[in-house]
Amino acid sequence: MQPHDLHTTVLLNEAVDALITNVSGCYVDATFGRGGHSENIIKTLDKEGRLIAIDQDDTAVEAARSRFDGEQRFSIFKRNFVQLEQLMAELELTGRVDGLLLDLGISSPQVDNAERGFSFQASGPLDMRMDQQQTLTAQTWVNSASQADIAKVLRDYGDERYAGRIATAIVKAREEEPITTTDRLADIVKVAHPRWDHQRHPATKTFQAIRIYINDEIAALQAVLEQAERILKTGGRLVVISFHSLEDRLVKRSLRAPTQATNIPRHLPLPAAKPLVWRRVSKAIFPSEEEINSNPRARSAVMRVAERLS
Repeated sequence: MQPHDLHTTVLLNEAVDALITNVSGCYVDATFGRGGHSENIIKTLDKEGRLIAIDQDDTAVEAARSRFDGEQRFSIFKRNFVQLEQLMAELELTGRVDGLLLDLGISSPQVDNAERGFSFQASGPLDMRMDQQQTLTAQTWVNSASQADIAKVLRDYGDERYAGRIATAIVKAREEEPITTTDRLADIVKVAHPRWDHQRHPATKTFQAIRIYINDEIAALQAVLEQAERILKTGGRLVVISFHSLEDRLVKRSLRAPTQATNIPRHLPLPAAKPLVWRRVSKAIFPSEEEINSNPRARSAVMRVAERLS
């Protein structure tokens, strides 16, 4: 079984239908993953079309090279999507891209591979790096961060109500023995968490928050949303699929019309209004009940689509 066979792409047809406005155009899949969206994009494009894919995960890049070997319309680059604008400049494509797709979060193969350390479902090293060449791992951070910093990360990135209790338990446990595996961290959180949701493991938010922090996902998303304004051509589409409320709020804020400053003294001139950058193409799009039933990981997905104005 090939790696891409293990991953079910969320909102596959909806995303590609929203993205492609010109079958001869140039598109960017900035989160290749296992290539579900990329494959559908390639099938939609004509012989003049072009797809550039980006992923920071070595395994994903290898899967892309294997899956699209010999496909002249496809190129894969090992990059963090925060480097998108730099890459487009290198390829002389700034302001010439017809569509940009961002499918945020982690792929099923990353979650299901215990050696990557993203999941508490099986014992594995406490890693959580999307880019395996990155220095900082979850193990290093969990065993060195202050109690206050741990609590802040769990609160800010995981919306964890009991962040303080869990942070205290982590620091106490690591004093006895370093925390090196996913199952040990999960057990520490499970004991510290005072209220359990029978539908969700008590360590879910903790693991999510640490992963987001280790990979600096929110800052990277903010950067790529700003870069999208410059790399897309007029009328180019931005399609973003997020799985976390923090990500979705950031996307909504970025696509919102600029607001005029208020409470300015009468004797001062009004600042020039910022130009409107995005036109929302549709309301938020969610997976169907049928998709959620066949792929429970799609449950929290939300897709937003916008078009670059002149």
